[in-house]
Amino acid sequence: MEFQHELIIPNEGLPFKLFLFEGRNGNYVREKHWHTSIEIFTVMEGSLFFYIDEVEYPLKAGEFLIINSNEVHSIQAPVRNETIVLQIPLKQFTDYFTAQRFIRFHSRNVRHREDVYAPVASEPSETDKRMVSLIQDLYRIYLSKETGYEFRIRAVFYEILYLMVSTYRETEVEESELKNSRRLDALSKITTYMREHYREDLKLSGLAAMFGYSDAYLSRMFRKYAKVNFKTYLQDIRMAYAYRELLNTDHTISSIALDNGFASSRAFSKEFVKRYGILPGKVERQIK
Repeated sequence: MEFQHELIIPNEGLPFKLFLFEGRNGNYVREKHWHTSIEIFTVMEGSLFFYIDEVEYPLKAGEFLIINSNEVHSIQAPVRNETIVLQIPLKQFTDYFTAQRFIRFHSRNVRHREDVYAPVASEPSETDKRMVSLIQDLYRIYLSKETGYEFRIRAVFYEILYLMVSTYRETEVEESELKNSRRLDALSKITTYMREHYREDLKLSGLAAMFGYSDAYLSRMFRKYAKVNFKTYLQDIRMAYAYRELLNTDHTISSIALDNGFASSRAFSKEFVKRYGILPGKVERQIK
């Protein structure tokens, strides 16, 4: 299986991650990957092509596509586009699971047929238009950061969640879909735990015992489904949170290192240079 796991960390202080698609300049390909979070791509300008289970889903301005948890997908952006990406942690839908840790949504331009989603040519419904409008509003509010925006952005976000569970959720799923999801769900549970406890002294052996695997099996699971080893994945989580803290606070390098699970400021700086080619202190000074 040639696909990678994508690490998703919500925006600071928010229950989701929101950003503009990185392939907005066109001539861009995102290879096969998967993640635990639910993902919504909303195209405002230009067009994109998605591939899920080898089926192509073209998206144009005014359309959106919901990517389900553990769904392997790839993206092609041959032309310039402006696309909002909303990534929602799976735990937001805990009360609506149709099976253990399983929930599935459909989008307006797809339908279920013979265990795959196939494109359907149809005009967007009023609910579809409402969803697109809400996601655009969510992004505008996020950019403005006006006084009290935290309340407004959550109000819009929860209306999006309402539409998802009331209109786009599928209540009947095939056993084949459950089986496909379970392949990646085992690792999803472990990576979720790691994101919640990354500040602690996590060890491969400890996690393996906690989730009922041998050290060797869990190590192979990371290499097969995340395409990195356990240690690299853990460092990815720690570095992502540390980098965000570096950008958004005036905390010392030492404090940031220790707060995010690094053994020392020296260990943090060494890893930071390896990844970004610059000392964290220099990034801090440039921001100031």
